[in-house]
Amino acid sequence: MRVCVVGAGSIGGLLAARLAGAGEVVTVVARGAHLAAIREHGLRVRDGAGEQVARVAATDRIADAGAQDVVVLGMKAHQLAPVAAEVRALVGPATAVVTAQNGIPWWYFLKHGGARQGTHLESVDPGGVIAANLDVERVVGSVVYPAAEIEAPGVIRHVEGNRITLGELDGADTARVRALADLLRRAGFKARIASDIRTEIWVKLWGNCTFNPISALTHATLAGICRFPPSRALAAAMMAEAQAVAEALGISFGLSLEKRIAGAEGVGEHKTSMLQDVEAGRPIELEALLGSVIELGRIVGVPTAHLEAVHACAALLDKTLRDAGGRVRVEPAGR
Repeated sequence: MRVCVVGAGSIGGLLAARLAGAGEVVTVVARGAHLAAIREHGLRVRDGAGEQVARVAATDRIADAGAQDVVVLGMKAHQLAPVAAEVRALVGPATAVVTAQNGIPWWYFLKHGGARQGTHLESVDPGGVIAANLDVERVVGSVVYPAAEIEAPGVIRHVEGNRITLGELDGADTARVRALADLLRRAGFKARIASDIRTEIWVKLWGNCTFNPISALTHATLAGICRFPPSRALAAAMMAEAQAVAEALGISFGLSLEKRIAGAEGVGEHKTSMLQDVEAGRPIELEALLGSVIELGRIVGVPTAHLEAVHACAALLDKTLRDAGGRVRVEPAGR
């Protein structure tokens, strides 16, 4: 298959490399030093088995890739709106567009079928730009569980995990979603198909809307947050609010809050993607992970005081770093 991964960062790069290694014709859209390194040395993935090098086509111009069989939107959620119009150049008569962002997606209430069908979420699609440019009939939702980091330009370090869940937005069992699952399985991922992709999104978001902003503010790893009683208690309070919002939307969690926290602790000394962005001086995906939950809380009338407090602090951190063009990372103090 012809596959284009738009946004070949940590997760997008991992997907692209594995798909290319399985024999698919892969093009990645990247920028700057990362793009230059991929062009010169290939897209490299490092894990416990060593280093694998994938040869992929690489460009910083989306339109140059041409029509694809599959488009994977691998960029952060806040990076999608600026390129949504350009992504249309990749879409042919039968192209599937897989959204691989964390958080509440722009299409959440599209093909929803409930009382809130068509409700617009400003936090994840400001001005409706994404919905206006991407045909929802092309979209397949996904939840991507592997943890990965950009170790150096052109180099992805795969920390752990290989599970990916796919689902049609209306829950249908289609030939398209089965073909996508087979594609990912050939690339070595454990791909399953969900009949309710929104519940799957919430299960991951339940942790991301808490651990990501807390880690960005404190520079602690998942294990560090969970093993420090005050931050563990804050995470639990935030998760309780998020759970109440989800349940008001008809979502039912299949595990307890404490078990979800224990799962995060079990990942160990891993820096969340939001902390990685703060350290690198990149904008953080705060609205998709946290702002969206707060907006949904207002829609369903559920209070979100802890979520709002952490959102305010993380938003100010993001603004401070953007205004200064800076980054923040913890390093050993000089003696």
